[in-house]
Amino acid sequence: MGGALVRGWIEAVRKGGGLTLTVVEPNFDPDLVTALETVGAVLNPPNPGPVDVLVLAVKPQSFAAVAETARGFVGPDTRVLSVMAGIPMETLSRELGAQRVIRSVPNTPARIGRGVTAYVASPACTAEDRALIEQLLEPLGTVEPIAAERLMDVVTAVSGSGPAYVFLLAEVLAAAAEQEGLDKDTAMRLASRTVAGAGALMLETGESPNVLRKQVTSPGGTTEAALDVLGAGDGLGPLLRKAVSAAAQRSRDLGKK
Repeated sequence: MGGALVRGWIEAVRKGGGLTLTVVEPNFDPDLVTALETVGAVLNPPNPGPVDVLVLAVKPQSFAAVAETARGFVGPDTRVLSVMAGIPMETLSRELGAQRVIRSVPNTPARIGRGVTAYVASPACTAEDRALIEQLLEPLGTVEPIAAERLMDVVTAVSGSGPAYVFLLAEVLAAAAEQEGLDKDTAMRLASRTVAGAGALMLETGESPNVLRKQVTSPGGTTEAALDVLGAGDGLGPLLRKAVSAAAQRSRDLGKK
C-alpha cells in the first residue's frame, strides 16, 4: 500500500502537484528509488523533522518498532495518516504525540488505482485536514469516509480483506471446473475472467448485485440450480458472515495487542 501511495504521489508531483516527499524504507525497490529521485524526494533522512503529513504504511505488528523513528517527523501541526489494520487512533496519538490522527483501510486493487479506501478522522482534525487526506488517498481509487472508528474493524473485514475472498472464489470455481473435466489452464481463465468481468459489470452499470444476479437467473435454469445450493442454510451467506466476523475480531485483537 505504501508503494502504491508513493507511486501515485510521484505522478502528482510530475503533474505539478505541490508535494515534497520524504520516504523511510529499509529495502527500497530500485525502480522506486529512481522514480523518487527524479521528483526530488528525500530518502531515509538521518535527522528528520516535523512534516505536514506523516503516513504509516507498515504492518501493525511492526508499529512498536517504527514508532520511535516516526516520532521524529511529528510536530504540533502534523497529521498522522495510518494504513495499519487494527491500531486504534488513541494508540497512534499516544505513541506519536499527535492529535490530528486519521486511520484508513485500503485494499490491494489500490495497486492499479481501482481500490476503495475507507478512513476515519479524530475529532481534532478539521474539514481541511479531511479534504487533504482524501486528496492524498485518491491515487488508490475511491475514498469513503466512515462515521465512527468502531466500524473500522468491520471495514477491514469487508473491503480490506475482501479481495482475498474474491480471489478464493476464482480459485474454487476453477477447481470445480477441473473436477467437471476442463483442463487446469482453461478452467482458471474462465473462472478468473468471469469474476473480474462480473465486478466490472457492477461498476460500469451501477446496478445492484441483486438486480444483476436476477438478470442471469432463469427459472428452472442452470444458474438457479447452482444458486439453490449456494443459498442454502449452510451455503455461501452463512459462511461469509462467519468469515467477516472472524476477520473483524482479528482486527480488534490486533488493536488490543
